[in-house]
Amino acid sequence: MSALQVEGLAKRFGGLRVFQDISFTLPAGALLGVIGPNGAGKTTLINVISGRQAPSAGRIALDGRDITGQPAHAISRLGLARSFQQTNTFKSVSVRDNIGRAVRFGQRGLPPGLDSLLTAFGLAERLDEQSDKLPYGLQKMLGLVMAFATGPRVLLLDEPAAGLERAERHHVDLFVQHVRAAGASVLIVEHDMDLIRRLCPRILVLDAGVLLADGPPAEVLARPDVIAAYLGDTEEAA
Repeated sequence: MSALQVEGLAKRFGGLRVFQDISFTLPAGALLGVIGPNGAGKTTLINVISGRQAPSAGRIALDGRDITGQPAHAISRLGLARSFQQTNTFKSVSVRDNIGRAVRFGQRGLPPGLDSLLTAFGLAERLDEQSDKLPYGLQKMLGLVMAFATGPRVLLLDEPAAGLERAERHHVDLFVQHVRAAGASVLIVEHDMDLIRRLCPRILVLDAGVLLADGPPAEVLARPDVIAAYLGDTEEAA
Protein backbone atom coordinates (compact mmCIF):
# COMPACT_ATOMS: atom_id res chain seq x y z
CA MET A 1 0.00 0.00 0.00
CA SER A 2 1.21 3.52 -0.74
CA ALA A 3 1.85 5.72 2.28
CA LEU A 4 1.43 8.81 0.10
CA GLN A 5 -0.32 9.11 -3.24
CA VAL A 6 -0.33 12.28 -5.34
CA GLU A 7 -2.53 12.45 -8.43
CA GLY A 8 -2.65 15.27 -10.98
CA LEU A 9 -1.52 17.87 -8.45
CA ALA A 10 -1.35 21.48 -9.62
CA LYS A 11 -0.66 24.82 -7.96
CA ARG A 12 -1.24 28.29 -9.41
CA PHE A 13 -0.98 31.74 -7.89
CA GLY A 14 -3.33 33.80 -10.03
CA GLY A 15 -2.01 33.44 -13.56
CA LEU A 16 1.34 32.04 -12.42
CA ARG A 17 1.64 28.27 -12.78
CA VAL A 18 4.03 26.80 -10.20
CA PHE A 19 3.51 23.17 -11.21
CA GLN A 20 0.89 21.04 -12.91
CA ASP A 21 -0.13 17.40 -13.34
CA ILE A 22 2.27 16.01 -10.72
CA SER A 23 1.59 12.36 -9.94
CA PHE A 24 3.64 9.87 -7.91
CA THR A 25 3.37 7.36 -5.10
CA LEU A 26 5.54 6.91 -2.03
CA PRO A 27 5.30 3.30 -0.82
CA ALA A 28 5.19 2.51 2.88
CA GLY A 29 8.69 2.64 4.36
CA ALA A 30 10.24 3.99 1.16
CA LEU A 31 12.61 6.91 0.52
CA LEU A 32 12.07 9.25 -2.43
CA GLY A 33 14.28 12.17 -3.48
CA VAL A 34 12.95 15.24 -5.31
CA ILE A 35 15.39 17.46 -7.19
CA GLY A 36 15.21 20.23 -9.75
CA PRO A 37 16.59 23.65 -10.69
CA ASN A 38 15.79 26.72 -8.62
CA GLY A 39 12.17 27.74 -9.18
CA ALA A 40 11.05 24.26 -10.21
CA GLY A 41 8.32 24.21 -7.53
CA LYS A 42 9.90 21.77 -5.07
CA THR A 43 9.17 23.65 -1.83
CA THR A 44 5.70 24.61 -3.03
CA LEU A 45 5.05 20.91 -3.64
CA ILE A 46 5.89 20.17 0.00
CA ASN A 47 3.77 23.12 1.14
CA VAL A 48 0.76 21.82 -0.80
CA ILE A 49 1.12 18.19 0.29
CA SER A 50 1.52 19.20 3.94
CA GLY A 51 -1.52 21.50 3.89
CA ARG A 52 0.25 24.86 4.23
CA GLN A 53 -1.07 25.86 0.81
CA ALA A 54 -4.21 24.62 -0.96
CA PRO A 55 -3.82 22.81 -4.30
CA SER A 56 -5.36 24.30 -7.43
CA ALA A 57 -6.18 20.83 -8.74
CA GLY A 58 -5.46 17.18 -8.01
CA ARG A 59 -5.72 14.77 -5.12
CA ILE A 60 -3.51 13.79 -2.17
CA ALA A 61 -4.04 10.61 -0.15
CA LEU A 62 -2.30 9.54 3.07
CA ASP A 63 -2.52 5.81 3.78
CA GLY A 64 -5.45 5.70 1.36
CA ARG A 65 -7.29 8.57 3.07
CA ASP A 66 -8.04 11.68 1.03
CA ILE A 67 -6.38 14.68 2.70
CA THR A 68 -6.69 17.11 -0.22
CA GLY A 69 -7.20 20.67 1.00
CA GLN A 70 -7.09 19.82 4.71
CA PRO A 71 -5.20 22.29 6.93
CA ALA A 72 -1.65 21.57 8.06
CA HIS A 73 -2.53 20.85 11.70
CA ALA A 74 -5.12 18.25 10.70
CA ILE A 75 -2.74 16.56 8.25
CA SER A 76 0.00 16.46 10.88
CA ARG A 77 -2.28 14.72 13.35
CA LEU A 78 -3.11 12.14 10.68
CA GLY A 79 0.60 11.26 10.48
CA LEU A 80 2.28 13.51 7.90
CA ALA A 81 4.96 15.93 9.09
CA ARG A 82 7.41 18.23 7.33
CA SER A 83 10.64 20.06 8.05
CA PHE A 84 11.71 23.49 6.78
CA GLN A 85 14.69 24.86 4.85
CA GLN A 86 15.51 27.30 7.65
CA THR A 87 15.53 26.66 11.39
CA ASN A 88 11.97 26.43 12.68
CA THR A 89 11.92 26.11 16.46
CA PHE A 90 10.29 27.84 19.41
CA LYS A 91 13.27 30.13 19.90
CA SER A 92 12.62 31.47 23.40
CA VAL A 93 12.26 28.08 25.12
CA SER A 94 14.58 25.18 25.86
CA VAL A 95 15.45 22.26 23.63
CA ARG A 96 13.45 20.04 25.99
CA ASP A 97 10.36 22.24 25.71
CA ASN A 98 10.65 22.35 21.91
CA ILE A 99 10.58 18.57 21.76
CA GLY A 100 7.76 18.37 24.28
CA ARG A 101 5.60 20.71 22.24
CA ALA A 102 6.23 18.66 19.10
CA VAL A 103 5.29 15.42 20.89
CA ARG A 104 2.04 16.93 22.20
CA PHE A 105 1.19 18.29 18.76
CA GLY A 106 1.63 14.87 17.20
CA GLN A 107 -0.41 13.23 19.98
CA ARG A 108 1.16 9.82 19.37
CA GLY A 109 3.78 9.55 22.11
CA LEU A 110 7.55 9.33 21.76
CA PRO A 111 8.71 7.61 18.55
CA PRO A 112 11.32 4.85 18.95
CA GLY A 113 14.91 5.99 18.70
CA LEU A 114 14.32 9.60 19.78
CA ASP A 115 16.74 9.43 22.74
CA SER A 116 19.53 7.92 20.66
CA LEU A 117 18.97 10.56 17.98
CA LEU A 118 19.33 13.37 20.53
CA THR A 119 22.55 11.80 21.76
CA ALA A 120 23.96 11.35 18.26
CA PHE A 121 23.31 15.02 17.40
CA GLY A 122 24.81 16.35 20.64
CA LEU A 123 21.44 17.65 21.83
CA ALA A 124 21.01 15.28 24.78
CA GLU A 125 23.44 17.26 26.95
CA ARG A 126 21.88 20.59 25.91
CA LEU A 127 18.22 19.88 26.66
CA ASP A 128 17.93 22.83 29.06
CA GLU A 129 19.55 25.39 26.74
CA GLN A 130 17.41 27.97 24.96
CA SER A 131 17.07 26.80 21.38
CA ASP A 132 18.07 30.06 19.70
CA LYS A 133 21.36 30.05 21.63
CA LEU A 134 22.46 26.84 19.91
CA PRO A 135 24.85 26.92 16.92
CA TYR A 136 23.01 27.00 13.59
CA GLY A 137 23.76 23.36 12.79
CA LEU A 138 22.23 22.19 16.08
CA GLN A 139 19.21 24.43 15.58
CA LYS A 140 18.71 22.83 12.16
CA MET A 141 18.98 19.33 13.61
CA LEU A 142 16.59 20.24 16.44
CA GLY A 143 14.03 21.23 13.81
CA LEU A 144 14.41 17.80 12.20
CA VAL A 145 14.11 16.06 15.55
CA MET A 146 10.94 18.02 16.29
CA ALA A 147 9.38 16.81 13.04
CA PHE A 148 10.32 13.24 13.96
CA ALA A 149 8.99 13.71 17.50
CA THR A 150 5.45 14.11 16.16
CA GLY A 151 5.58 10.40 15.30
CA PRO A 152 4.92 10.71 11.55
CA ARG A 153 4.17 7.87 9.16
CA VAL A 154 5.26 10.13 6.30
CA LEU A 155 7.95 12.79 6.69
CA LEU A 156 8.68 15.49 4.10
CA LEU A 157 12.17 16.99 4.39
CA ASP A 158 12.72 20.35 2.73
CA GLU A 159 16.47 20.78 2.11
CA PRO A 160 17.64 19.29 5.42
CA ALA A 161 21.31 19.88 4.54
CA ALA A 162 20.84 23.58 3.69
CA GLY A 163 23.16 25.77 5.73
CA LEU A 164 25.03 22.86 7.29
CA GLU A 165 28.80 22.64 7.15
CA ARG A 166 29.99 19.76 5.00
CA ALA A 167 31.24 17.96 8.12
CA GLU A 168 27.73 18.18 9.62
CA ARG A 169 25.87 16.72 6.65
CA HIS A 170 26.35 13.10 7.75
CA HIS A 171 23.80 13.95 10.46
CA VAL A 172 21.15 14.03 7.73
CA ASP A 173 22.07 10.48 6.72
CA LEU A 174 21.79 9.36 10.33
CA PHE A 175 18.48 11.15 10.75
CA VAL A 176 16.95 9.51 7.68
CA GLN A 177 18.14 6.10 8.88
CA HIS A 178 16.43 6.67 12.25
CA VAL A 179 13.20 7.81 10.65
CA ARG A 180 13.02 4.79 8.36
CA ALA A 181 13.94 2.42 11.20
CA ALA A 182 10.92 3.82 13.04
CA GLY A 183 8.77 2.75 10.08
CA ALA A 184 8.15 6.11 8.40
CA SER A 185 8.29 6.89 4.69
CA VAL A 186 10.49 9.82 3.66
CA LEU A 187 10.34 12.33 0.81
CA ILE A 188 13.43 14.54 0.67
CA VAL A 189 13.91 17.71 -1.39
CA GLU A 190 17.60 18.55 -1.54
CA HIS A 191 20.23 20.47 -3.51
CA ASP A 192 23.14 18.36 -2.27
CA MET A 193 23.46 15.87 -5.12
CA ASP A 194 26.00 13.74 -3.26
CA LEU A 195 23.46 13.29 -0.48
CA ILE A 196 20.72 12.44 -2.97
CA ARG A 197 22.89 9.84 -4.71
CA ARG A 198 23.97 8.41 -1.37
CA LEU A 199 20.53 8.07 0.20
CA CYS A 200 17.85 7.80 -2.46
CA PRO A 201 17.11 4.66 -4.49
CA ARG A 202 14.57 6.67 -6.52
CA ILE A 203 14.33 10.32 -7.48
CA LEU A 204 11.89 12.66 -9.18
CA VAL A 205 13.04 15.63 -11.24
CA LEU A 206 10.87 18.74 -11.45
CA ASP A 207 11.60 21.35 -14.09
CA ALA A 208 9.50 24.39 -14.98
CA GLY A 209 6.59 22.98 -13.00
CA VAL A 210 6.39 19.59 -14.68
CA LEU A 211 7.61 16.12 -13.72
CA LEU A 212 10.60 15.59 -15.99
CA ALA A 213 11.89 12.20 -14.80
CA ASP A 214 11.28 9.45 -12.26
CA GLY A 215 13.64 6.55 -11.56
CA PRO A 216 16.98 5.40 -10.10
CA PRO A 217 19.52 8.24 -9.65
CA ALA A 218 22.17 6.75 -11.95
CA GLU A 219 19.69 6.51 -14.82
CA VAL A 220 17.86 9.78 -14.22
CA LEU A 221 20.97 11.92 -13.73
CA ALA A 222 22.47 10.61 -16.99
CA ARG A 223 19.50 11.73 -19.09
CA PRO A 224 20.25 14.60 -21.50
CA ASP A 225 17.04 16.45 -20.61
CA VAL A 226 17.87 16.31 -16.89
CA ILE A 227 21.42 17.50 -17.53
CA ALA A 228 20.07 20.32 -19.66
CA ALA A 229 17.67 21.37 -16.89
CA TYR A 230 20.63 22.03 -14.62
CA LEU A 231 22.83 23.92 -17.09
CA GLY A 232 23.61 27.36 -15.74
CA ASP A 233 22.71 26.40 -12.16
CA THR A 234 26.21 25.60 -10.98
CA GLU A 235 25.32 25.24 -7.32
CA GLU A 236 22.82 22.45 -7.92
CA ALA A 237 24.66 20.81 -10.81
CA ALA A 238 27.72 20.47 -8.57
